[in-house]
Amino acid sequence: MLSTAMEIKAIRLEIPEGGNIIVGQTHFIKTVEDLYEAIVNTVPQMKFGIAFNEASGACLTRLEGNDEDLKALACRNAQAIAAGHTFVIALREGYPINILNRIKDVPEVCTIFCATANPVEVIVAETEQGRGILGVVDGFSPKGVEDAAGAAWRHGLLRKIGYKR
Repeated sequence: MLSTAMEIKAIRLEIPEGGNIIVGQTHFIKTVEDLYEAIVNTVPQMKFGIAFNEASGACLTRLEGNDEDLKALACRNAQAIAAGHTFVIALREGYPINILNRIKDVPEVCTIFCATANPVEVIVAETEQGRGILGVVDGFSPKGVEDAAGAAWRHGLLRKIGYKR
């Protein structure tokens, strides 16, 4: 059995201003087109870009979307991660909650690592063969436990942005 050296890296991703990103793993070249269809058929007004890293053949980063800036941002993030079969969706004018279940329903999608507007780092392992995602650091560590004022703020926010009545 051969052993190989492995290096662990934290890759900080770029979040679109006023937007979110979704990072996941998939297994087939048609993913980029299927993700495009899943988004536009669920939230047609959403602006987004998708980047998908092939893991075989030409090993290209494939792009789709309806916003050139978000496509470029998704591409930069996917290339920084540099792990095969990884996709990054950068989005605005909607939230991940609006499309996440549709993305999970795409047959090629294996895993969603994060869906966030927070600062996020992707933890990758790099070997001689390539890179793979181990997980993500999404946002910051807790600073305490919610009290009554914090619960009231959360309730108010969810109603203000239309997710609760």
